[in-house]
Amino acid sequence: MNALLIILAVIAVILLFVGGFAASLKFLLYVGIVLAVIALVLWLLRTLTGRRS
Repeated sequence: MNALLIILAVIAVILLFVGGFAASLKFLLYVGIVLAVIALVLWLLRTLTGRRS
């Protein structure tokens, strides 16, 4: 689950930068925001439940 969380966070950051710099690819900004929220929720769930894998 750690690897999935790291991959989602990296993709989210890349898409946020690409979406911010390229006006024609504005939808990537929203995809990056959604992936960042998913990564944040997964991280919070892992932290709050105390499970370590």
